[in-house]
Amino acid sequence: MAKLLDKQRYKCAMAAMQSVQAIERAVPILHSGPGCAQKLSDTVGSSGYFSPNIFPCTSINEKDVVFGGIKKLRSTIENSLKVIDADLYVVLTGCIPEIVGDDVGEAVSEFEDAEKPVIYASTARFKGNNYKGHEQVIDSIIEQYLKRTEHRQKGLVNIWADVPYQDLFWLGNLRELENLLKKIGLTPNTIFGYGRGIKNIDRIPKAEFNLLVSPWVSLDNMKKMERKLGIPYLHYPTLPIGAFETSKFLRTVGEFAGIPSENIEKVINEEEGYYYYLIERYADMFLEARVMAKQFTVAADAQYTLGITKFLVNDLGLTPAEQFITDDTPKQYQKQIREEFQNLNYGLKADVSFETDSYIIHNKIRSHDYHGYPLIIGSYYEKEVTSELSGHFLNIAWPVQDKVVMDDFYAGYTGGIRLTEDIYSVALQRWN
Repeated sequence: MAKLLDKQRYKCAMAAMQSVQAIERAVPILHSGPGCAQKLSDTVGSSGYFSPNIFPCTSINEKDVVFGGIKKLRSTIENSLKVIDADLYVVLTGCIPEIVGDDVGEAVSEFEDAEKPVIYASTARFKGNNYKGHEQVIDSIIEQYLKRTEHRQKGLVNIWADVPYQDLFWLGNLRELENLLKKIGLTPNTIFGYGRGIKNIDRIPKAEFNLLVSPWVSLDNMKKMERKLGIPYLHYPTLPIGAFETSKFLRTVGEFAGIPSENIEKVINEEEGYYYYLIERYADMFLEARVMAKQFTVAADAQYTLGITKFLVNDLGLTPAEQFITDDTPKQYQKQIREEFQNLNYGLKADVSFETDSYIIHNKIRSHDYHGYPLIIGSYYEKEVTSELSGHFLNIAWPVQDKVVMDDFYAGYTGGIRLTEDIYSVALQRWN
């Protein structure tokens, strides 16, 4: 029986246009109806080179459903190459052309000798949501653009994390992960954000290994690059937030990269020293902030629900109520992610539900006894139910409607401090 979702927390696969727009000087070309394009362009996404609301679209109609839209796609690609100064053109397909059988791959192959690369990704809604669409875009770069090389640049590491713009903290998180790797002597390579783009894409095959910091998104991409490009990968399933997880992260990466442990520990000691200096300065406030219950709930995608749960337990000593993962995580990854919630300090374990329906999530939050004013961290959809419970609310997951995020981040030691600031700033407002 069909299920109607209340307040869905993701978009269709073609919203992977945001992943393309996060690559500097890359432009999406949508092969879809104009309605799809209009809905998906309602965003602050883009690399800054192009407006997020200006992109080519075939705007197919009823005639194209009958006769096909390939002719219109060819002309759209041709004109895009003429009038848009980009480094990479990515054709994204909507539902209609895939249902009627447009051979998009054949059409795109006609431009293989173009001055700039043109690739395509299958992103119809029935292929999945925008998390899967993001993977399709990366797959297209792997399959249609990258070439295997036996030359490896010593210390070069490709970093992959969550979905740009679906995660509003994507840019800051990536830059902080880059900084962490630099501190232990590695050379990070990412393809998203300012100053990266096609030159960093070209460096991907030269990396010694891929580093995936994500519970599940892009794991299939890592396996494909290992097969096609011969690049091994390290999968670190938790976004490292705060001292405990970030130190563990650096030790894991250092061991995988063959970096002497004394070099890693030197960095950790320096970072933890300043981190705990800041925490100790405000220890009295944390202990006396009795307006906030010790129990908390996170309702977000797998990356933030897992990462923030570990941080709040391991670093701040809070107790998890039921946690909710809202990104429609594929079933084959759920067991491994559940096990991560059992691996908390102080012998604590967290119950986690993979739930996409806000109605169910909110009813479970309402029915739980938090023994005080709860801390609820999630999307803007959780604001109302938190208010009903006189709780403390922090909006970190899509949709984010009460915070402007430019390059803020929660990853790493500094990210843990920022998250702590945000949480207790909310709690202290109760005094005012």
